[in-house]
Amino acid sequence: MIGADGGEVAVQRYVEVGGVRTWYDERGTGDPVVLLHGAIVDSRCFDGNLDALAGSFRLYLPERRGHGHTADPGGPLSPQLMAADTIEFLRTVLGGPAALVGYSAGAVVALLAALARPDLVSRLVLISGAFHQDGVLLPPASPADIPQVIYDQHAEVSPHGPGHLTSVIERIVAAAEAGDLALSAAELRAVGCRTLVLTGDDDAVSLEHTLELYRGLPDAELAVVPGATHTLLIEKPQLCTGLVAAFLGGPPVATHMPIRRA
Repeated sequence: MIGADGGEVAVQRYVEVGGVRTWYDERGTGDPVVLLHGAIVDSRCFDGNLDALAGSFRLYLPERRGHGHTADPGGPLSPQLMAADTIEFLRTVLGGPAALVGYSAGAVVALLAALARPDLVSRLVLISGAFHQDGVLLPPASPADIPQVIYDQHAEVSPHGPGHLTSVIERIVAAAEAGDLALSAAELRAVGCRTLVLTGDDDAVSLEHTLELYRGLPDAELAVVPGATHTLLIEKPQLCTGLVAAFLGGPPVATHMPIRRA
């Protein structure tokens, strides 16, 4: 859609995904890129950072079940279910492959989707993501641990109104405690697409675990953002966006002294 000033206006739409009325934003032009938000937040976590990619790419920003504008049908909120929803979103809305850029829990969802349907994922960007629960340094947060601002933001857009986020948090914690996230080295080796692993140097996912992820993926690149934590997209928005844009924007730069990739 073109606005009165000649610029493209974001289009907010709904689509049935996994039986759930799922909200998504669509903006920009170019190769398709799907941004996958973290747990208990929504697509607004990309405001002021990765949303700038719309200047070069066609961005899709779906909000997963129970998050943001999207309805919550109840039941489990496991990473595997979220990945299945993402695959259906790719099939239904895009009808073909796209680059997946996932932040935190969104990175887990992106990784699982790439494993299940490699034909639908052209590239991967995994930001502050883990492949096994053991790599996460913080225990799952209880409803009492979540700042009030997160509750307020959820209530602003949720079709279920204030108070609903507590149920979402409890079910995400239940999935984490069930050990649903436990990928093996063999599964990491099965990821065929080029991947950028991006993390803060003081992230909630340990650097040792992030190195395992980077080394376990067959075609991976690694970026560690200095002076940054799990909220690196807020702390270093220009640096993070620049790294992601450069990765998505073309083939890898030829290197002169490769060792791991020799």
